[in-house]
Amino acid sequence: MSLGLKPNKKDFRKSLTFFDFCAGIGGGRLGLELNGLKCLGFSEIDRAAIKTYKEFFSTKDELEIGDLTKINPYDLPDFDLLISGFPCQSFSIVGKRKGFADIKGQIIFYLIEILKIKQPLFFILENVKGFVNHNQGQTLKKTLQILQNCGYELSFKTLNSLDFSLPQSRERVYFIGIRKDLNKNFDFSLLQTKRINLLDFLNPNENNKFSKNSQSYQTFLKFLENKYNKNRINLNKLLEKNFLVIDTRQSDLRIYENKIPTLRRDRQGILYVYERELYKLSALEALKLQGFGKILNLKDKIKNLKESDILKQCGNAMSVNVIENICKNLKEQMSG
Repeated sequence: MSLGLKPNKKDFRKSLTFFDFCAGIGGGRLGLELNGLKCLGFSEIDRAAIKTYKEFFSTKDELEIGDLTKINPYDLPDFDLLISGFPCQSFSIVGKRKGFADIKGQIIFYLIEILKIKQPLFFILENVKGFVNHNQGQTLKKTLQILQNCGYELSFKTLNSLDFSLPQSRERVYFIGIRKDLNKNFDFSLLQTKRINLLDFLNPNENNKFSKNSQSYQTFLKFLENKYNKNRINLNKLLEKNFLVIDTRQSDLRIYENKIPTLRRDRQGILYVYERELYKLSALEALKLQGFGKILNLKDKIKNLKESDILKQCGNAMSVNVIENICKNLKEQMSG
């Protein structure tokens, strides 16, 4: 059993190590690295996401272990922090909400097995806010009990990326575990929140202009005339306000000011207004809205990647700023 670093104050000011599970494109990783933590390896099964991950990060000397469900925890190196999302479709209100009955919902049990065996000092887990109320709260109750039985003091809270200098309304529940022998409990009230202007994240140009000659634009005009939007939405009125955000949902259209609605993997179609023209949210803009703008030369790193892939990946990614803030406060609270 790994016991990681010894629990004394000075250790937490040094570089800690982590393993990135269900890594996606590395939002959690980037948040940790911005606090000086070192990644020892990652686990991800989506090939397109892995390609993006490797463009963003140098993984040459790290373990790439692929499918989390095929990992033998005893083969993993010792590490100080485990970070992972776990597939949210099983708990999301936009999914079928099968929870643990869904095989994807069982990923949490593989993570729990790793925690039991490796016993890192800390863990950070993330899921959709619907996890909290799934199955009348029984899913949450069961998860908390199992995690605590692994030997951790546990804190959790639903946070919105909007409050962490990202103008995207993205509510997710975060679970912070601290090994019980460290005699600490994470205090979410110490997180520093700040809102920021959307204008700093958008870059309207010819490449992402919504062409009036395109078939998709004609489909959009028909969408405005459906029974949900007709006589409710006036396009000319919408075009009067720069950076007004338009979300083309399955049936109805929704309007936002100074924020972007939650980025989602399986639903793109976010538009915004600039100088009486419509623009599609680009891959670069979506990445910035998730906090990846902190990666050097980001525009160059994505030039050989598919725009559609990145937009999907942003819908699954952790918000970098939230993890960065959590990690910063975790280190401070452990050193205090």
